[in-house]
Amino acid sequence: MKILFVSPAHTDSILDVSDPDKSFFRFFSRFVFLRKPMTFSILAALTPEKYSIELIEGGFNDINFDGKYDLVGITCATVYAHLAYEIADEFRRRNIPVVLGGYHPSALPEEAKQHADAVVTGEAEETWPQLLNDFEKGQLKPFYVPIRPVSPDLIPSPCKLYAKGVGIQATRGCPNRCEFCSISNMKFRNIFRTRPIEVVVNEIRMHTDRIFVFQDDSLTVNPKYTKQLFREIKDLNKKFLAYGNINVLGRDEELLKLASDAGCAGWLIGFESVCQQSLDSVGKKTNKVSEYLSSVKKLHDYGMIIESSFVFGFDYDTPEVFMQTDEFVRKGEMDLPFALILIPYPGTPVFERFDGEGRILTKNWSEYSGEKAVFKPKNMTPEELFTYTSELNKLWRQTPRSIRRILKSLNFGFYPFTETAGIEIYFKILNLTGKFKTRK
Repeated sequence: MKILFVSPAHTDSILDVSDPDKSFFRFFSRFVFLRKPMTFSILAALTPEKYSIELIEGGFNDINFDGKYDLVGITCATVYAHLAYEIADEFRRRNIPVVLGGYHPSALPEEAKQHADAVVTGEAEETWPQLLNDFEKGQLKPFYVPIRPVSPDLIPSPCKLYAKGVGIQATRGCPNRCEFCSISNMKFRNIFRTRPIEVVVNEIRMHTDRIFVFQDDSLTVNPKYTKQLFREIKDLNKKFLAYGNINVLGRDEELLKLASDAGCAGWLIGFESVCQQSLDSVGKKTNKVSEYLSSVKKLHDYGMIIESSFVFGFDYDTPEVFMQTDEFVRKGEMDLPFALILIPYPGTPVFERFDGEGRILTKNWSEYSGEKAVFKPKNMTPEELFTYTSELNKLWRQTPRSIRRILKSLNFGFYPFTETAGIEIYFKILNLTGKFKTRK
């Protein structure tokens, strides 16, 4: 029996970094930290060997709808929901059963069911094997919903055949539950769990690349666990990036030293805003603006770069917040800053609030890409929000600033340098081709 996994995306053969074999980054992909979704490498590991698996990442025209498939599994984020539905509808017209899953179907399962034979919501470690068993019996259920958070012991190692560009997952879940986050507002994803350290260490040891990304929602939720993990991988001669919260990183120098000694090249941090009222309004309790600069300096002192994201459009954001953010980026000598428009994802408290207030401008999910405002901000127009955010990204990607960041990254080592240079070059190309607006 044959399963086709589809990850819908609008791809560009020159600029697509999701496939390093055909992208501009064929060379850089050896030195830039790729962060592809783990979904299908996990599902493949959960699938019995009697099934053969094919994986396609791309758009409608990349798919051979005449292929001999017994089952099609499609996962999608909100921005690709309509593309996923289009692909699913075409397979169903050919009488091939389709299963939909991922963040968007989990948030809107009834909508997704209109385009699928079955919908898997939330974590799939227990429901996917159950679905396959039902499928073999011809008793596929309409919905597969987890009844408990997946035990960390049941999270499998990614299937090596589908793990290219996929990182390592040591923990799962984030208890912070910020109101705009599509991840922690999924069922059970606000429950934090740690995988056995010896299992994680073995996965890192067996990882085919020297560099990888920890794909955890945050590696700073349980510093004690993370410190022990870093101690165990210190001698593996690997380099990595990790997601973390600035409040913990800024206060725990032991964690910073252990991270640096273990091979951490940098941290991916959601600063979100330099306006404390905006942070408080969406439940971002981990961030204190008054501590930002001192925390950033500590990370730099330990030789790690920071890939930082800033979100605009919160209810306390005024036009002044853009220049205030740029001032912070300059003072902190931020290594790789990105300006993003707030996206009110379905299933989040922000979406429910905006929708209840009549501020959602469209439910055309393909527009939920961050390339425009899909809601009415309180203190500016949607057009102003887009323009200010876009101009800030262009300001940060100006050639003199990019060169300054690249040269500065040399102080942190080879991989921080290649990561900084690769991303700066990538976005320079997007600027030149007119493709870069507000997306990271």
